[in-house]
Amino acid sequence: MKKGFTLIELLVVISVIGILASIALVSFGPAQKQARDTQRKSDIRQYQNSLEMYANKYNGLFVIKETSVDPSTICLILTGSATGCPTDPKSGTSPYGYYYQTDASGSKYVLWAKLENVAKYWVNCSNGKVGTVDTVSVSGGTCPL
Repeated sequence: MKKGFTLIELLVVISVIGILASIALVSFGPAQKQARDTQRKSDIRQYQNSLEMYANKYNGLFVIKETSVDPSTICLILTGSATGCPTDPKSGTSPYGYYYQTDASGSKYVLWAKLENVAKYWVNCSNGKVGTVDTVSVSGGTCPL
């Protein structure tokens, strides 16, 4: 008598493993979204710290960008290099990315990013306000909070 598994037994085991793997992947989805949102908030805070340090050197004025731009262009101005600048965890996937805008004088700014887990925007303003909004319509660096 030969010892071993029958083809049916192997197929049943493979099917069970496949089902368990798909359940595990589905259950980790929300945790991954939350982790990416946490990274976004941290990155925006890092940009905010860099801008505040820049303003301390230049009479309280921030890098002037009256239209919404990706802060990595600001990072190049702040550090002299684009390497090491934080990028969105889903960079290149619309609508995810980081955005920055000032008023015409560079005296105030707004930084924001689209969150994934709660379908809102995370906003950091030069006046110290931080929070989420449903939509972002920034004009002249005015804080939407």
